[in-house]
Parts: sequence; structure tokens; C-alpha cells
Amino acid sequence: MKLIKEATKDKLRGGFYTPEPIASFILKWAFNGNKKLDILEPSCGDGVFLREIKKGSYKYNSVTAIEFDKKEAEKASNIGLEKSEIISADFHDFCINTKQRFDLIIGNPPYIRYQYFDRQQQHFASHIFDNAKLKYSKLTNAWVSFVVGSSLLLKDEGKIGFVLPAEILQVSFAQPLREFLGKFYNKINIVSFEKLVFPDIQQEVVLLLCEKNKTNRHLIEHLELRDANELDKLDVLKLKSPKKKVDFKSNKWTFYFLDQKEIDFLETLQKNGVIPELGEYAKVEVGITTGSNPFFTVPLSTVKLHNLEKFAKPLVGRSVQVPSVIFTEKDWVKNRDSEARTHFLSFPKMKSLNGSVGARNYISLGEEAKINQGYKCGIRDEWQIVPSQRISDALFIRRNNKYPKLIINEANAFTTDTMHRVTVKNHANIKALTASYYNSLSFAFSEICGRSHGGGVLELMPNEVEKILLPYNENNADLLPLIDEMIREKKNIVDLLKITNERILKDNFGLSTSDIELADGIWKKLSKRRLNRAKR
Repeated sequence: MKLIKEATKDKLRGGFYTPEPIASFILKWAFNGNKKLDILEPSCGDGVFLREIKKGSYKYNSVTAIEFDKKEAEKASNIGLEKSEIISADFHDFCINTKQRFDLIIGNPPYIRYQYFDRQQQHFASHIFDNAKLKYSKLTNAWVSFVVGSSLLLKDEGKIGFVLPAEILQVSFAQPLREFLGKFYNKINIVSFEKLVFPDIQQEVVLLLCEKNKTNRHLIEHLELRDANELDKLDVLKLKSPKKKVDFKSNKWTFYFLDQKEIDFLETLQKNGVIPELGEYAKVEVGITTGSNPFFTVPLSTVKLHNLEKFAKPLVGRSVQVPSVIFTEKDWVKNRDSEARTHFLSFPKMKSLNGSVGARNYISLGEEAKINQGYKCGIRDEWQIVPSQRISDALFIRRNNKYPKLIINEANAFTTDTMHRVTVKNHANIKALTASYYNSLSFAFSEICGRSHGGGVLELMPNEVEKILLPYNENNADLLPLIDEMIREKKNIVDLLKITNERILKDNFGLSTSDIELADGIWKKLSKRRLNRAKR
């Protein structure tokens, strides 16, 4: 595997080993009394699954274990598991060339980014995707190709049980995998945990337990436990009959944190098209990518020190600088006076800077710090000229805590890629658009469309923002002063939504009281689950 200077050995191998309670539970679910299984472990590491098989005195036909690292493969061999073969090889190579097929495939695939693969590994991974009729992307992580490749090595009936990063439920590069799994398997169980179960890394994981059985049904279920220790008390029969139907059109599996009534409610809204998506009224795109925010976004003191007033434009760069749903010039001045980075440096071509000694000296300081050699700056014709310098009508904060904010850019400030730029379409009113967003249904879809990170952060990319259902109505503009006042005064968002839901969802869109309660419950359930992760 190709070494990268900044990467640790564990990072290059993706080597974070499975806690014993998890390995033990997956085996209990997988065997379920069967004594004639041909088993594959595609990334056995030092052999935690093999040890648990031995410890549990399971009966089986054969065990084949693959491990790339020779030293780890040797440790696995020393376990001395009967009827087992330990192969020191790259799983991708094995997967492409083996004729073997298995009843059960279990493990914890490595979490390795595409760029850490050598060319041969990239070729093999692409080949696996071709065999599954999936498009391979350079954003794809190794665990994705391990799951796809393992699925293709199953017999006509079989199971996989994997420990995977929770991003399988949400990230865009895993969307083809989610669709593949939904169609390939007849039963899918997802087990997640309120607490982090890996002791040494901040990686949220889930257990993906899948079964193919020659039926035409495709069912899925989600179960959340407090921690890995609760697996010992969990009856595997609970996982035998998932109830929820797989929605092949659903972009994310966050849906399955909900019960069937909630899922049906959201699916009905999406299918009947009565409530449009935000993208129907506005275009959302990333903010300015400077290549070096510390250099191009500066406080007033830096502007004055280097005489950069001619090139300094108003900027809002952080969510904490935006106190409400309307970002005013007064808000910007307050940020500026507090020495926040409120100026974006918009430089012209060097030949236009002949009389600007301060700017030329400042740019020279950047070159001394080798900022011009960074990737984004280095590919420009003139590194100091930042592309896509455009002010937008509104802003949408990319990473959020309690709830994502849509903000009118009244101050006409530039923004970096910490916020998205929102351009309102000709047929929409910006005040109505902004006010229409502040309701429980749109908040619920922001949780479903976005992706949660460690610490409870919710991130939405531009295409995900555009997918949020937006009950737009011109009359909603009347609510904007109240929304602005309550958020500016830090009133509880729940109190605000009680008011806006009544006007936006009930009066102007005709949703029933029970539907509004359902939407509000969905938002609270998903946001609470996410925010609970910040309390650990």
C-alpha cells in the first residue's frame, strides 16, 4: 500500500480493531444454530472474529480469513482455529480472482481513503464495482468496496455482518452502496449506539446485518442501543423479521431511525409534490474558496496595518457572527469592532498594484509563508486573485448545531465556504422564502438531507439544502419580523416553531394538527439523537 507522509501506519491500514462484545454478537446473529457454514473474514486483522469463533465453540465447514498486513496475518494464524485458512493478501485481489463462495461473511473492513490505494488496488476496487454494475468514484472509501465485493462472494442464500462507519447511512459517496444493498438483500438490520464503541477513535459505527434468501421482499429495520455492552442482552430473534419496506428512492438511510408511520408521512409528502423543494425557489452553491482563509479574511487591524482599505470587502465568515435570520450592516459593524475577521481581501492582477505598496508587501508576506504554493492558490494564473467573488441574496450555514439557519444577507457581505450562497429565483420573494423555512417540517428534512458529525454537528451541502421541503407562501413574509426578533433575543426555537407551524403549515398549507405534530416529532427525534452525541 502506498505510503503517504502525513498518514499514520494505522490510518494507511485502516486498522482499528473490533471490540469483543461486537464480534461476539455478530457471530451469535450469524450462526443462529447453523453448523455447516463456509465463512469468510475479508479483513481479519489480528483475528478477533476468529478468536470469538474458537471461544464460542461454533461448528462450521470452513473459515477463510484475508489480511493484507503479514504480521497481523501471522497473529491470526497463531490462534490455531480448526478448518481455517489465513491468507496474507489484498482482499480486492482475492475477491476478483477467487472461485470460492460463502454462506457467511463477517468483519470490520478497513476505513481507507481512495488516495491511499496504490494503482493496482484502485484497479481491483473499480473492477469490483463494475461486477456489481455500480459506478466507482474517487471519493469512495475502502469499506464500501469491501461490502460490495463481499456481497458478490455470497452463495444464493447467505449473510453478511459488518462493523461500518455510521456515514453509510448518510454520505453521498455511499448512496450507490445503499441502493445496491437494498436491492441485493431481502433483510437488512442496522444496529447503532448512543455512545461511541471504539475506545481510541471518534468514529461512530453501526452494525450492518444483511441476509439474502431468494424471496421478493426487501425489508429493513433500525435498532439503537446505549452501548456495545447492551448487545449481550439483545435477543437475535428481534432481528429476524425487519418490518419497514426499503424505499429505493430514499437518498439516505436516516429515514430508518423513524417508525413506519413517520416514514410513510414523509414519503407521501415527497411523492405527492404538494410541498415543493427549496431548490424550486433558490439556487444554493458553496461560498468563496479562498485557498487560505487566514490570509484572505482578516480583521480591521490587519487592513489598517497594511493599508489594504482599497481591497477590503465586507465579510461574514462564521456562524457565531450571525445573530439572527437577517444579517444587517449593524451586525457586520459590531463584528468588525470586536476584531473578528470581517474583511475579505479582493486583490487585482499584480500589474494593477504598482501604486499600492501595502498590498504588494502583504502579498510578498504570503509568498514568504508559501501560501501561493498551496493547492487552491497554486493552480491560479495569479495566486492572489480569488475566483467566484460574488455576493448572494441569502446565506445558509454549512455546519450547524441546534438547527440550520437560512439568513437574508442584508449587509451584502461576502462569505467563505463555511456558508453556502443562496440566490433567490425571480419568481420568489426573499422575505417569504426565508420565513417559510422556519417550520418543523423543513427542519425535519434538514436532518434527513444532511449528515451528522462527531460532536452533534449537522452538515448540509448545497444540493442537500435544495432538497429540503419548503412550504413557500408569499404571506409567510409577514412572519419574518417576529422570527428575526425571537431568534435575535435567543428565544427557545421550540416556542417559535409553535407559532410558525400554525401559520406556515396549517393556515397557509392546510396540514392537519396531527400532521404538524408528526413533523415536529420527527424533527425533535432526529435532532435529539444527533445532539446527544455532543454530550459524551
